[in-house]
This record gives sequence, structure tokens and C-alpha cells, in this order.
Amino acid sequence: MSLFKSASVVSLWTLASRVTGLARELLIAATFGASALTDAFNVAFRIPNLLRRLFAEGAFSQAFVPVLAATRTQQGDAATRALIDHVATVLVAALLVTSLLGVLAAPLLVWAMAAGLRQTPQGFEVAVVLTRWMFPYIGFMSLVALSAGILNTWRRYAVPAATPVLLNVAMIAAAAWGAPWLGQRGVEPIYALAGGVMLGGVLQLGLQIPALARLGVLPRLRLRPAGLRAGWQHPGTRRILALMAPALLGVGVAQVSLLINTQIASHLTPGSVSWLTYADRLMEFPTALLGVALGVVLLPQLAAAQASGDGARYSELLDWGLRWVVLLAVPSAVGLLTLAEPLVAVLYHYGAFGVADVRQTAMALMGYGAGLLGLVAIKVLAPGYYARQDIRTPVRIAIVVLVCTQAFNALLVPHLAHAGLALAIGLGALLNAGWLLWGLRRRGAYTPQPGWRRFALQVGVAAALLAAYLLWAQQALDWLDAARRLARIGWLVAVLAGAALLYFGALAALGLPLRRFVRK
Repeated sequence: MSLFKSASVVSLWTLASRVTGLARELLIAATFGASALTDAFNVAFRIPNLLRRLFAEGAFSQAFVPVLAATRTQQGDAATRALIDHVATVLVAALLVTSLLGVLAAPLLVWAMAAGLRQTPQGFEVAVVLTRWMFPYIGFMSLVALSAGILNTWRRYAVPAATPVLLNVAMIAAAAWGAPWLGQRGVEPIYALAGGVMLGGVLQLGLQIPALARLGVLPRLRLRPAGLRAGWQHPGTRRILALMAPALLGVGVAQVSLLINTQIASHLTPGSVSWLTYADRLMEFPTALLGVALGVVLLPQLAAAQASGDGARYSELLDWGLRWVVLLAVPSAVGLLTLAEPLVAVLYHYGAFGVADVRQTAMALMGYGAGLLGLVAIKVLAPGYYARQDIRTPVRIAIVVLVCTQAFNALLVPHLAHAGLALAIGLGALLNAGWLLWGLRRRGAYTPQPGWRRFALQVGVAAALLAAYLLWAQQALDWLDAARRLARIGWLVAVLAGAALLYFGALAALGLPLRRFVRK
């Protein structure tokens, strides 16, 4: 399967995941609004998600996939299966201990994440209960990350990309039916969402098992003392743990930034955590459809090219990924900056989610949008280092970027409140991406292919035309008229379709060969 087809498979399933995720957020927003209780849920859900990004999809995946790909390329499938068995054994044992500690330490974790929830009587206590119920979700998702790394190395991209849909479906069911059922029995309805999260984790892991079994790579666990010792002592496990140490620091830096931002937001106007969360959900569309899809496809292939010593192939893969980033992330950023309020209004402005919530969420979305190019580019550039088993360099960059982001917070939050937090993240992402690119160029690992100046000019002109069109659309229609729900949806669909036609039509008129670009 070609790179483009592989990325398209991941993008289509990611689109399905984000659409169902958006439906989930719409239902939660309409049912619960932006309040102290939704802040409590978002904080509680963010704790296992933070650890998931830190360990499962972060440090573990960054270390596991390159070692797995190199083992398969250099030693064959038998050695690779042995590595999978040992790593899975050690991982399961660690997850059992982690989940137990997390349940016991829930009050401390909530306090560390959002001490400002104590502003309301229920907020902190509800967050603790929700954290205890949802913390084991990290165990399911870590095993899902292990399975996804294996399947992606075998170039089976569909199942890992499809699994997040199951979490969204489970949470939709919890909000639609579970919450009213609890409310009728005098129990706080927000607790139903915790049940949806746990059910989603079980379903996601369950979907991976048949796919692994069909390939003959379903891990065989050896949880007795002898099996655990063998797992810890296996050279591949030790190599992954050695790579995880700097990777953990690097991903931890990003999560520390998220922790600081959540802590700051919890001390701002009640609802600030939720406004940032709703905006972040919209940001996941372009970052996942573009950045995550490209990163998932590129990392194992970059690692294989590096392991075989094919530097030219490695550089061409990076160049291909970066061109797609520019081609699609630039118009997406333009759309978020010019059409933020219409997007938020059409998607969220229902039930308990009022006009003030629309405007505050739109401000946060614009802050994120300013750094979208950097947020997406990191997903392509960082794997360039991980494939070389160089995790220390991105870590050093991330530490400096963390300090810069907090400096941006100090300058922006007093004036822009929660939107300043989003803008600081966006500016930090641009700095991070630029530094990663400079490092790859300086080492000679990446050499841009000919034609970048012309390509950048073509994209810039088309994006300028797109911005003018979207500004007109934003001002020409009353997007906050909640009584015209269906009309607003129709307007948005028409505006976005027109935007796509204008942008790609302008690129074609400027001479960009889109078909050849896709084939390449």
C-alpha cells in the first residue's frame, strides 16, 4: 500500500473518530453545558488521558515502534515475536501496579491537576470520584498502544485508527441514556460519563485482539516471577526502557505544560477549563487528520529506512510528509482563525451552551489555530528523530519550549484569560517545530527536495484568497441565531465546500500538479 493510501486509510478512520467525538462533545455540552461539574469531569478524564499520552502513546510508542521495526528488519519475525511477548509481559505487570496506585492517590492527583476546583462545593469531590472510576482506563489504552505499534509495523493501519470510535460511541450512550437513568434515581448524572469511558476502553482493546491473532503476533503473557525476570532481562526490553527514559522526559514536558495550563484555567472564571476543552476537541480534527495520520504511517517506514541505511529514502519520506503538512495545515489554520465563531456556534450552540460560551470557546480556538502549522508539523518532524533512536534532542528542545510557553502565559493570560493559554500553546508549537526542522537540516538527515519556494508561494496565494472569502462569510451571516439551527448547518456546509473549491482551484490555476503530488 502506498504512503498516500496508507495515510488516507488512517485519515478516514480518524475522521470517523473525530466526527463521533464531536457528536459526543455536542451531547455533553447540550446536556451539561460549561459548569463546575463539567470542569470536574474534564479534569478527571484528563488525568488518565495525560498518563496515556505520557506513557502509552507518548514515551512507550516512541521507543517501542523504532525498536520493533529495527528488530523485524534486521532479525526477522521470530525474534520480533519474542520481543513482543517480553514487552507485553512487563507492560501488563507495570499497568496493574499503576492503576492501583492511581485509584488510591486520586485526591492528590486532582489537587495537583486543578486545585481551583475547590471554588465550588461539589467540584473537587466529584472530580475525585470520577478519577477513581476512570483511572484504570490508562491500563486499557496502554495495551491498545502496544497493539497499535505492532499492527502499524505490519502495515495494518485500519484497526488502530478505528478503535477510538468505540470510546465515542460508549460515551454517547452514557450521556444519552446513562445520565438520565442516574438522574431519575437521585444520582449525579455526570457519573454516567465515567462508565462510558471505561466501557470504551474495554471495547477498544477487544477490537485489537482478533487483528493481532490473525497475524500470529498476539502477545503471550508470562506473569509468573520467571517470566517477569525474563521480560526485564530481554535486550529489546532494556533497549526500549533506555529509550523511554529521555522520551518520558520529553513527553512529560508537554504534559507538564498541559498540567500548568489546567491549573491556571481552574483559577479563572468557572467554565474556563471546559471552554478550552471544547476548543481543543475541534483542534483535534486537523491535528489528527493530518499530523497523527502522517506520523503513524511515517514512523515505522522512517525507522525501517534508517535501519537499512537508506538515507535518501529517509529524507524523501520526511519531505513528502512536510509538503502535505503545508498543503493542508495552512488552509486549516486560516479557517480556524477566520471562522472560529461560526464553527463553535453551529457545533455547540444548543441547550445549556449559551452565546457567551460560544464566544469564549471561539477565542480559545483562535489561539490554538495560530499555532496549528507547528502542532501538525511536530507530528512529522519528531518521528524523524525517533526513527533514528534519538530521543534526547527533541527532549532538550521541549524543555526550552516549555519555559518559553510559560513566559508566553505570563504575558498573555492577564490580557486574554483562557484564550491566552491557548495562544501560548500555539506559539510554543511553532517554536518547537521550527527548532526540530533546523536540527534535522543541520545534521544532514533531511535535505529538502527541489521546488519548495514555488510550492510555498502557490500555497500562500491560495491561502490569502481563502482568508478573504472566509472573512466575508463570517461577517455576512448571523451565526449566533440559535432559532435557525438547520439553516446554520446548511450555511456552514456551503461555506466549507466553497472554501475547498476555492483553495484547490486556486492551486490548480497556479500550476500545482495535485495528481502528481498525490502519486509522489
